[in-house]
Amino acid sequence: MTAQSDTTPLIPRAALFGNPVRMQGLISPDGQWLSWIAPKDGVLNIWIAPAADPEAARAVTSATTRPIRQHFWAPDASAVMYIQDKGGDENFLLYRVDIASGAETTLTPFENTRVDLVGASSTIKDRLLLGLNNRDPQWHDVHMLDLATGALELVIENNAYAGFMADDNLVLRMAMRQNEAGGTDYFRVTDNVVEAEPFETSAMEDALTTAPAGYTADGATLYWIDSRGRDTAALFAQDTATGAKRLIAEDERADITSTLRHPVTGEVEAYAVNYLTRQWVATDPGIAAALAWLGERLEGDFGVNSRTDDDTVWIVWNDPLTRPVRTFIYDRVTQTLIPFYVSRPDLEGAPLQPMHPLEIASRDGLTLPCYLTLPPGSDADGDGRPDAPVPMVLLVHGGPWARDAYGFNSAHQLLANRGYGVLSVNFRGSTGFGKGFINAGNKQWGLAMHDDLIDAVDWAVAQGIAQKDKVAIMGGSYGGYATLAGLTFTSEVFACGVDIVGPSNLETLLSTIPPYWAPMVKIFHERMGDPSTEEGLALLRAASPLYKADQITKPLLIAQGANDPRVKQSESDQIVGAMQAAGIPVTYVLYPDEGHGFARPENSIAFYAIAENFLAECLGGRAEPLGDALAPASAQIIEGAGHVKGLEAALVT
Repeated sequence: MTAQSDTTPLIPRAALFGNPVRMQGLISPDGQWLSWIAPKDGVLNIWIAPAADPEAARAVTSATTRPIRQHFWAPDASAVMYIQDKGGDENFLLYRVDIASGAETTLTPFENTRVDLVGASSTIKDRLLLGLNNRDPQWHDVHMLDLATGALELVIENNAYAGFMADDNLVLRMAMRQNEAGGTDYFRVTDNVVEAEPFETSAMEDALTTAPAGYTADGATLYWIDSRGRDTAALFAQDTATGAKRLIAEDERADITSTLRHPVTGEVEAYAVNYLTRQWVATDPGIAAALAWLGERLEGDFGVNSRTDDDTVWIVWNDPLTRPVRTFIYDRVTQTLIPFYVSRPDLEGAPLQPMHPLEIASRDGLTLPCYLTLPPGSDADGDGRPDAPVPMVLLVHGGPWARDAYGFNSAHQLLANRGYGVLSVNFRGSTGFGKGFINAGNKQWGLAMHDDLIDAVDWAVAQGIAQKDKVAIMGGSYGGYATLAGLTFTSEVFACGVDIVGPSNLETLLSTIPPYWAPMVKIFHERMGDPSTEEGLALLRAASPLYKADQITKPLLIAQGANDPRVKQSESDQIVGAMQAAGIPVTYVLYPDEGHGFARPENSIAFYAIAENFLAECLGGRAEPLGDALAPASAQIIEGAGHVKGLEAALVT
């Protein structure tokens, strides 16, 4: 680290991982109300205010333990709605809060049930189509929900299909089912009867890059994100009467994944291409003018959270990258951009660092889109290369069928502020860069997927970015798996690792998936290994860090949510037990009220308090002392408190 980075103010953990002041701002479809999520008595709740008087705000929910993290407006603007689970179990129920009376209703009052939104309408505003798996946890039956009365009417009992799609009349039009090849079959639905033969089908190679994207309100057009017969997924419009398809947009570098559609007609008006950074392209002249107007006034990235039905008012978010994210009210009639809120105003003036998009070549010639953030003071000329090598954290995304993206990232900012370079790699198997890139990761857990991460580290060392003996690996979910793989398969590369809800045994991971994932299990077997075959089982075991736990020689921190339905607590218990049996030190933190990650900010702050002090011991960076960070959290230190500076003392206070 440079002397300058040593004197750069520490950004408090709470400013990055505590509650935002406000988030997820929306405007009601009729334009009469604003809504957002903000703390009430320290817990995130839904707030509303008249659009004409934003200062007259009031909280309309009263969550006291688990934060509400997403909400939406009822189509008729009579209520705000949200989904919530219990302790991270991902059994999300649907709730409604009436604007006039303030009464809150549980619309799906069932146990061990996960609700899916199947359809909403711009014309039938008092009803929704819901999928509910309360009858059989594997299958979601479709119900019509009356928003005024809360009555649920069964539309179709489902014993075969992974999902359904409806049109604007709330009429079921399509059912989806995984086929034997691991792709998807798409069936027309007529009068709530699914046809026997599919009208479209995809192979396994297209399963993650091809999907219907919804109907226009008149039902005449069905949009597709489609990679069949090509590499990157393009945007198509299909005539539902004739089946003819028309290409709307394509990009040879990246999949088309985001669209902006008219709130009433459902017609696509713009699309986004996100290779290293996101670029919006408008197909509608009016939207093109609006996006251009916004682009002239907003620094960095921006997008649209919410639009009124008459499309005169937008809620626009803006990520300036080295300042906190802001949200505005954009009036398209008066051409005004009114500040709504800054999500984390405590970060105004903080030494936030730029993120550098870059490309790294893998050993077999793939181009890996990556993102690098450097410590303050380490890059005097701002060219994205430090003046001297720095300690580095390889921060690996989850999924693995997901991606890292350009923009404000709390983990990047915390780690850079503490003196580390932070490198995030879109390794093969990541989404967004074409099906060839995804499918190059098939059955490559711990193999070529991991080689990509090692190649990125070797590149960073060769470029003078990272200190060879001071590289940590850290991540959640698949990133947690990559951490365990890094410390077992390639222990010589890393100085330490931080595993957050990562699987240690791929065989047991696949045997404990949630029941509602069962209709899609074929894709896991095709992309990871089929445990019902001798070859597949051998592949899964060879890629499982658990069986090489006795080879771990570097410090390891593991964090796990006790209620995680995806990566069960047993995944962390197993490898901790194996390390204990081999006499290998490990620090294990369990959160009894969390699932697949941390929802409560108290738990996030406590985790990063432990993690940054753990990394400081390993890599020599800076750390905000633990202090009383653990006091409001549920964190239980199951093993290894003595391996993290200040942790034993924090447990006593």
